[in-house]
Amino acid sequence: MSRFASTMPSTTTPQAPAQTAPRPTAAPSTASVPVMRWLPEFVVLAILWGASFLFMRLGASQFGPVPTAGLRVALAALFLLPVMLLRGEWPALRAHWRPVLFSGLINSAIPFALFSYAVVHMPTGMASVLNAAAPLFGALVAWLWLGDRITPLRAIGLLMGFAGVALLALHDRPASTGGGWAAYTAIGACLCASLSYGIAASFAKRYLVGVPPLATATGSMIGAALGLLLPTIALWPVQTPPLSSWLAVAALALLCTSIAYILYFRIIQTAGPSRAIAVTFLAPVSALLYGNWFLAEPITAWMVGCGAIIIGGTMLSTGLIGAKKA
Repeated sequence: MSRFASTMPSTTTPQAPAQTAPRPTAAPSTASVPVMRWLPEFVVLAILWGASFLFMRLGASQFGPVPTAGLRVALAALFLLPVMLLRGEWPALRAHWRPVLFSGLINSAIPFALFSYAVVHMPTGMASVLNAAAPLFGALVAWLWLGDRITPLRAIGLLMGFAGVALLALHDRPASTGGGWAAYTAIGACLCASLSYGIAASFAKRYLVGVPPLATATGSMIGAALGLLLPTIALWPVQTPPLSSWLAVAALALLCTSIAYILYFRIIQTAGPSRAIAVTFLAPVSALLYGNWFLAEPITAWMVGCGAIIIGGTMLSTGLIGAKKA
C-alpha cells in the first residue's frame, strides 16, 4: 500500500503533484517520536498481554487450544465491529480489507492457537517468557524485509533481552503436565508463534501504514475468526465447558485482544514495529505474577534477576535509555 503510488508514470504533465505518495514515507520518523507519546500505552499493553496467558490456560483446559483461539477472536470481532462502525472507520477497512484480513491470520489466528496449546503443557509464565523471543524475530524480519537499521545499542538491548529469556528458560525447565515430548512441542509452539508475531509486525508496517488502528484491529480479528472457523467447529468440546471458562475466554477476548490490539497497532504507527513488538519483553513480568497469584506457579530469585535483565534489554532496544536527542 505504502509504495504503490510512487510507481505511477511521470508524463510531461506538470500536474503530477496529485500523487499522495509522500504520506506513507513518514514511517522512518518513528525513531524521533517522544517516548512519553507511546510509553503509557506500551506499559498497559504489557500488563494486558501478560494476563492473556492466565486466561488462555483457564480457557484451553476446558475448550481445547483451537476452540479457545477461535472463540477469542470471534468475540473480539463482535465487540470491535460496532465500535468501528460508530467511529465511521468502515471505509478504511473496506479499502484495505485484503492486507488487514491476512494480518489477522499471522498476527492472531496462528499465534493464538499455538500459545493456547503451549499453556496446557507448560507454566503460563514460561510460555510468556518464550514469547519474549518475538522482538528478536521482529528485529531480524524488519532488517531483512524493511531495511530497518539495527544500531549497536539496539543490538545490545535485543541480545540482552534474549539472554534474559534464555537464562530463565534454561534454569527453569518447562514442567510439562504430560512430560516427554509434550514439553518440547510446547516450546516449539511458543517459538513459532513468536516468529509469526515478528513477521506480522513488519507486515503491518509495510502494508497497513495509514489504516486507523481500530479498523486494523477489527479487520484482523474478522480475518482470524474466518481462518479459525472450521477448525473451531471441528474441535469444539463435546461437553459444555463451565461458566468460569467462558468468563476467562470473554476476558481474553475483550481485554487482552480487543483493547490490546488497538493499543498495539497504535504503537506500531507512532513508534514503529520493533518497539511495538518489544512489549513481549515486559509481558513475562506480569505473566509470572499472575501465574503465581492465581495458579500457584513459583517465583524464584533467579526469575526476578532474569526479569531485570529482560527489562534492561527492553529499555535499550526501544530507546527508553541511551537514545540520542531527537
